[in-house]
Amino acid sequence: MNSPVAPIVALKGLKRSFEQGGERIDVLRGVDLEIQPGEIVALLGPSGSGKSTLLQAVGLLEGGFEGSIAIAGTQAEQLAGDARTALRREHLGFVYQFHHLLPDFDARENVVMPQMILGTPRAEAHARADAILTSLGLGHRLTHRPSQLSGGEQQRVAVARALANRPTLVLADEPTGNLDEHTSDTVLGQFLELVRGEGSAALVATHNERLAARMDRVVRLREGVLI
Repeated sequence: MNSPVAPIVALKGLKRSFEQGGERIDVLRGVDLEIQPGEIVALLGPSGSGKSTLLQAVGLLEGGFEGSIAIAGTQAEQLAGDARTALRREHLGFVYQFHHLLPDFDARENVVMPQMILGTPRAEAHARADAILTSLGLGHRLTHRPSQLSGGEQQRVAVARALANRPTLVLADEPTGNLDEHTSDTVLGQFLELVRGEGSAALVATHNERLAARMDRVVRLREGVLI
């Protein structure tokens, strides 16, 4: 009899509040969520609903949260700074609405950089970068800097960078929000194909119902809880 597969992400009773103008604002009111290995989940909700706050929690990018956050079986809320950074580096990849590429480095170097930080030998990192970028249709743009790339090409490089270290989980915050509809569809399709091909899981925040429908499962954030 096979043992049940442990979730890549397990959130229990996750809460986050802010003080603004002497008032307490409850953004997350007790979020429970599990994501299984290889599963792509759309996090749907309007702007200001707390999607980015939830991704920051899962991404271990800031403190101040109440509740339990388990990443790949490790209770992340109990970890100190260096251990949190190591867990994030080993298991997580990030794609944001704006690409945040390093402007002085070309497409290949932007994808090589996170691999070098993790300790990947340079030759191996270059080969990995070239393979991912080529799979995204950028084989002819490897030595172009971000300013020489279109918006869609820049976001493809950002996707390649996020997948460079073969993360267990990719977190994407409105990853095609700055693109026109046609380019958005193309980039999202390539993103989903690459994530599935790599065997990674993904949590993708969006307010676009049409894009969300292309993923394995949709969860909706409303009034600080998932429904």
